Amino acid sequence: MTIGTEQGWSDAWRALGVALPPTDLLQSLTLAWREPQRHYHTLQHLEECLMWFDGQKAAADRPAEVALALWFHDAVYDVHAHDNEARSADWARDEMHAAGVADEAVDRMHALIMATRHDALPQGADAQLLIDIDLAILGAAPQRFDEYEQQVRAEYAHVPDAIFWPRRRALLQRFVQRDALYATPGMHALLEAPARANLARSIDRIA
Repeated sequence: MTIGTEQGWSDAWRALGVALPPTDLLQSLTLAWREPQRHYHTLQHLEECLMWFDGQKAAADRPAEVALALWFHDAVYDVHAHDNEARSADWARDEMHAAGVADEAVDRMHALIMATRHDALPQGADAQLLIDIDLAILGAAPQRFDEYEQQVRAEYAHVPDAIFWPRRRALLQRFVQRDALYATPGMHALLEAPARANLARSIDRIA
C-alpha cells in the first residue's frame, strides 16, 4: 500500500473518534486482499477504489464511513461461498466495536458493505457513492476492462466455460438494462458512456 493510502486509513479512523487506528488490522486486511485465490478482488481493486474515493468523496455524507467500508467490502473473498459480503461486514463490525466506534456508525458501515451484494439499487448518498466506486471498473479504459474480464475468469477457473459464459453474459446484460449504471453525478458523467461501451463489447464477444 502507498503512504497516501495508509494516511487515508488513519484519517478515516480518527474521523470516527479512534485516535490510534489499529495498525495490526491494517496488516491483516492487506494480507487478506493478497490471498492467492484472488485475481480481480486484490489490492489493485482496493487501490483503484480508494483512488476514486479520493476524487469523489465530496459526494459523501460521511466520507470516513465510506472509506472504511471500501477497505472492508471484499475483505473476505471465497469464490465458492455466497456470503462474502456478510462475512466482510461482520468482520468490520467486530473490529469497529472493539475499537470503540459509535454503534450508529458501525451499523451504517455494515449496511454499506452489505450493499455491495448488488442485489438492489443503493439508497442514500453514501451507498450510492460506494456502489459507483465498486463498479467503476466497468467504465475503465478498454485495456483495463479487458484485463478485469480476464481476472474475473481466472477467479472462476473452476467453472466450466459452458456454465461460466452464459451466466457472465446474463450478469452484464442486467447491468445494461439499468436506466443508469452510476447514481452520483460526478461518476455518471465520467463513466456511464465508457461503461456501456465496454459492456456492449463484452456481451458481443461472449455471444
